[in-house]
This record gives sequence, C-alpha cells and structure tokens, in this order.
Amino acid sequence: MDHFQRFREISANPGRYAEEWKKKTGGKVVGHLCSYTPVELIVAAGALPFRILSSGAQIAQADGYLQAYCCGLVRGVLEDALAGRLAFLDGTVFPHTCDTIQRLSDIWRMNIGGFHADVILPVKLDTESAAEYMLAVLQRFKADLEAGLGVTLSEAALGEAIRICNRGRKGLERLYALRRKRPDAIAGSDLHAVFRAALVMDRAELADALEKLADMLESRAPQAAPPVKRLVLSGGLCSMPDIYQVVESSGGRVVWDDFCTGARYFEGLVDENGAPLAAIAQRYRQRVVCPAKHAGIHNRGQYLVDKVKSYQADGVIFLLLKFCDPHAFDYPYMKAMLDKENIPSMLFEIEDQISSEGQLRTRCEAFLEML
Repeated sequence: MDHFQRFREISANPGRYAEEWKKKTGGKVVGHLCSYTPVELIVAAGALPFRILSSGAQIAQADGYLQAYCCGLVRGVLEDALAGRLAFLDGTVFPHTCDTIQRLSDIWRMNIGGFHADVILPVKLDTESAAEYMLAVLQRFKADLEAGLGVTLSEAALGEAIRICNRGRKGLERLYALRRKRPDAIAGSDLHAVFRAALVMDRAELADALEKLADMLESRAPQAAPPVKRLVLSGGLCSMPDIYQVVESSGGRVVWDDFCTGARYFEGLVDENGAPLAAIAQRYRQRVVCPAKHAGIHNRGQYLVDKVKSYQADGVIFLLLKFCDPHAFDYPYMKAMLDKENIPSMLFEIEDQISSEGQLRTRCEAFLEML
C-alpha cells in the first residue's frame, strides 16, 4: 500500500481537491497567501483554508497588473486567478506581509471579487502593545468572516478548530522529528507532497491522515543506510518546487528548514485551555518570525544557528525566490552569524519553478563535497 498516494494526488491538483470538498460538504473555500493567516478562524467558520500557491503556468495576463520584477509567487497566483483557475475560491484573506503581497490585495479586490479581508497584523511582535493589537485584529477578522460568510463563530467552534489545527501541526512535527532522527525514513519528495497537500486539506481529514502516516512510519524498523550530509534549508521558497529530490540525488538529506511552507508553518501550538482568540493571538505573536515581522535584531539568525547545532547539520543552503526582497535583506546578517560559528552555507537564487535544476544539482554536489 502506498501511504503517500493520497497526498501526492492532492499535491498535484489542489484545486480539484477544493472543488470536490465543496461539492461534498457544501462549505466555502477561503484562499490565503501567508502562514500568518489565522486559519483557526476559517476552520471555525466551517470553511476550508486554502493556501494559494502558483501553478507555474505561463504568465499571460498578470504582467498587465504587476511589474516584471515582482516575485514569481505573486505574479503566478494572480495569473491563475485572472485565468479562472481559482474560480472555486469564495473569498481570499491577505495578512500584512511583504509589500508585493499587500499591493496584490488591492489588485485582487478590484479584479477578482469574492469575500475579501485584509488582516493587518503588527510588524513588531515583541512588545506588550503588539499583544493587544494582535487580539484587536483577530476580533475584527472574526467579525469580517461572520459578515462575509454569513456565519457565527462561537467560542465552542473556535475551541474545536484550535484542537483540530493543533493535531495537524503535531502530525507534521512527528514527520519532521522522524526525518531528523532517521533522515532516510521518509523521502524528501514524499514529505514535499505531504506538506503541499497539508496546506489545502480539510484540517480534520489532514489530522487523521497525518496520525496514521506517522504511526506507520514510526513502526518501521530502521534500515541500514550510508552516512549522508545533513542539511538545513532556509529562505522564502513559498511555492515549494520539489528541491528535495535535487538535494538527495546530490548525496544530502534535509533534517530541518525554516520555510513558511515548512517548519515555520507548524512550530508552536495554540493553547487549548485559554480564551480562544487570545490564545490564537499569542501563538501567532510568539512563533518564529519571517522577514516581514520583527522580534529582535538577530532573532531569525539565532534561530537558524540553534537549529543547525541542535540537529547536528553539516551546512545550510539558502534558497531565495528571485525578487524576494525581505529574505534578501535578511541573508547577509544570517550568513554572517553562520560564518561566525564556522557553519558552511550556500546561496542559490531560484525561480517560482525549478528551471535550473541541473545548475542547482551541480552546485549542491560541489557544496556537499566541500563539507
């Protein structure tokens, strides 16, 4: 039995999954473009949170609205929307993130339609006022969802949504923990398919599927495997091309990452015993930040150094999406912190889809030989 087949099918065609989910449940699908989207509220509203990733289709219409130097993620998702490939969405949520996605929100509102919400979360997260502001933003988003989707979000529904989302995060953490302990226990391409599917699946279905998958993988007897170079990946690889197969074919294994479509998505649980909105606000304020947020001058760099040391990684590969300014601004100081600790690193700029796989493989092989 192929335990990854269902995840691969959803990963290959997430839009079809969303359309089938709508037919089966009669529910609504709410798209979003950032891991700072408070998905618990969307789940509590009976809707499906759907992380919008570019299909990689040829750009034909989006360049009429965006400059060519905007990142491939934003141009790609706008192209998909304009071409009707996201017609199943009943609404879209835009958290306060990079400048390009914030401008995309305005373009989307005027040209795509449907329920639309901007969630203007605080940028500086390490202050007392940030906690109050975050809670106020979530209260407004709750009201926007109720009005836009015609529902009422009860405390009980919010509490159940928190528990469901936490179960999904725990399932993903179990897979990462297994890969960390036994890098050959789960192939990178399989984990890639699981994660892409996890970003769009019904959260209750996802939690059940992840628990079964983790149980199965953990029950397998360890297999003898040759030593490999352990790597941590960092950067802004939002649309998640399958770089894992490139790394593994070069002789490396990924033991951690700090992608928003990776570890940063599931790290940190929501307190299930507190007031729901306050607990959700606390989780999104205290989770590890991305370059669009601030929680200390060296927060992200220290996080990366700590992960490399904790998981006994041999080096770091930075994968920066072309034209992603926030991650480009963070790279110099993060590299300097790695250099200070004598941790080798390599930078590779990548398009929305891997068009230069051969070049990446060649550089990976050279980097791993150097380690």
